[in-house]
Amino acid sequence: MDEPLRISIVDDDASVRRALDRLCRSAGYMVLAYESAEAFLEFAIDPIDCLILDVHLLGLSGLQLQQHLHDLGKHIPIVFVTAFEDDSTRGQAIAMGALAFLQKPLDNEQLLDVIETTFRHSE
Repeated sequence: MDEPLRISIVDDDASVRRALDRLCRSAGYMVLAYESAEAFLEFAIDPIDCLILDVHLLGLSGLQLQQHLHDLGKHIPIVFVTAFEDDSTRGQAIAMGALAFLQKPLDNEQLLDVIETTFRHSE
């Protein structure tokens, strides 16, 4: 892999954003983090190889952002993270193409494995 993967993180919890940023950078990824779906939509820089997205956000929810990106024709691989998992939300996210739906607190190795597996298969 010549260029590092570009990961965007959207989570309204600053401590989670920082932890995910550190984790992804330590794995060699380029990272941009956003506190809201609206900030992501306004400031995100293409291309994005993977989006780590919280389900419950102030303003647009993670699922609403996923739908909005889909409507725009932007098919960014998404890994959802949530502290409040339910089968209905999981089903909706996966049906719209999410790579994974992970429960907080996150298992760092599981998250990195999802990202690595996805991009090994797409090369």
